[in-house]
Amino acid sequence: MSSTTETETQTVDERPLAGQRALVTGATGGLGSAIAEALGRDGAQVLVLGRDVERGAQTVTRVQEAGGQATFIAADLSDPERIARLHDEVGDIDVLVNNAGFSLWGATPTIPAADFDAMFAANVRAPYYLVAAFAPGMARRGHGSIINIGSMAGTIGLDGGAAYGATKAALGALTRSWAAEYGTSGVRVNNVAPGPIYTRPDARELFEQIGSTTAIKRAAEPHEIAELVAFVASPKASYITGATLAADGGRTAI
Repeated sequence: MSSTTETETQTVDERPLAGQRALVTGATGGLGSAIAEALGRDGAQVLVLGRDVERGAQTVTRVQEAGGQATFIAADLSDPERIARLHDEVGDIDVLVNNAGFSLWGATPTIPAADFDAMFAANVRAPYYLVAAFAPGMARRGHGSIINIGSMAGTIGLDGGAAYGATKAALGALTRSWAAEYGTSGVRVNNVAPGPIYTRPDARELFEQIGSTTAIKRAAEPHEIAELVAFVASPKASYITGATLAADGGRTAI
């Protein structure tokens, strides 16, 4: 009897997200793809959400090669009506990772209003309405984990990063409010705030430059951030909610 119990415990520890459905936005490449792979490896059925069908298929393959299950869903999160239809299309989920978004850098007078609005729509409005679509179902079932992908730019001042940093600071504020709103219903909401990540080979020199400002003196590989996201999504992080978890090589500490 004890041997069986130990085996079952080991299986749960190795695949802590078994039986759960996870939706990852912006999962067709970079950090999002690595997050999808990590969640799938840990047992989740992953819904890979993005706009590029070919790259989405590549992420699905990565998840499957890691031993997980995945399905690609095409969606443009700049369209609020499309977000509203997502729940009816995919059904209930257990894990939501708000990863999609983009950054614009430049002196404050140089950021066009249209670009400013587009960045807030992607980085703040889309996560807001995704939570509006999926969190009530999590609350009704009494469990769920929502993870917002923030940035160290939401905490520290960076030259040229006023607009982008504002979007990530807003996402941190939403995280805390949602933790208060949904906590008593068993839904945890957290914010993972990375520093520089090697996500594009063409920008490796830039990432190395930013990485040199961290305590560790390098940028992160995508899988290093994905491992933290997978942990926070799982029952292993059952007492963590409303937190901003820095994964920035110590940059916000120095």
